[in-house]
Amino acid sequence: MNASADPAFRLLNDYQRNFPLLPRPFRAIGEQVGLAEAAVIDSYRDFLARGVVSRIGAVLPPQRVGVSTLAALAVPADALERVAALVTARAQVNHNYQREHRFNLWFVLAARDEAALEAQLRAIAEESGCPLISLPLRESFHIDLGFDLAGGCKHVQPDAAVPGERACALPELERGLLAALEPGLPVEPRPFKVLGERAGLSEAFTLELLERWLDEGLVKRLGVVVRHHELGYIANAMCVWDVPDAVVSELGRRLAGAPGITLCYRRQRALPDWPYNLFCMIHGKAREEVLALRDDLARRHELDQYPHAVLFSTRRFKQQGARYLTGECCA
Repeated sequence: MNASADPAFRLLNDYQRNFPLLPRPFRAIGEQVGLAEAAVIDSYRDFLARGVVSRIGAVLPPQRVGVSTLAALAVPADALERVAALVTARAQVNHNYQREHRFNLWFVLAARDEAALEAQLRAIAEESGCPLISLPLRESFHIDLGFDLAGGCKHVQPDAAVPGERACALPELERGLLAALEPGLPVEPRPFKVLGERAGLSEAFTLELLERWLDEGLVKRLGVVVRHHELGYIANAMCVWDVPDAVVSELGRRLAGAPGITLCYRRQRALPDWPYNLFCMIHGKAREEVLALRDDLARRHELDQYPHAVLFSTRRFKQQGARYLTGECCA
């Protein structure tokens, strides 16, 4: 059977981008894949319940609405459970993973502004009692345009480099809608009506704002956000290099277009503990597959002339969408 013709496969794969901005989007999807509206809704609810889908919602480009950073803690083995739990408990932490390194607990932290972000980092360092590094984004080459389940690689559309971009000041009304959207779109027959009601807006205005955000790039994509692990991509590695600043942008753009790269960006070093500035994520169904792809990329782009490391994830403590505006919507 051709997987691409299977309705369940299409629900997961085809609507990671370009989710229908219509009053009844699930009915429109059903018409396209050959299912009734109720069956589409039941399928997505099942995907969410099983963790195959984390949410149907917006993926935002970095630094457009709030601020975020990738941070890591060096946690003693006997304290890992305690420290991971306190990090996971913070609503502003959207990813929290154990990785193979002395800095073994890696998390992404989002906040409304730099002051709030720094306060969160200080609190985590104090509560954990562990060394902490923060690695702010400096240039994005490819960040989350979906995951092609047919080929196991990302939708190839490298990002523009925006090293100096800062959060924009949204009107209060728009911030309310974005805050309501952060947990995900309601899986209901008229999800945009329900979403709008949470922010005090009409369905028509909600759809108008979402379309404008997509056109302006405030929202990178709107659609199904899948979880790689539950779909069989159980091996993932953060591959890093210490590349001279003069060539890091060129190399990053090359890597961004390579099949198999799911994320690629430049981050600030944290010397002396962390010398690396070029990052990419590779997902695969086995460790050997990830390493083979990583080594092939390194050979083709002559990357391993620079200091490098490979950090496989060994445990996932948390994975959700970024919460820049937590607490700004009363839904």
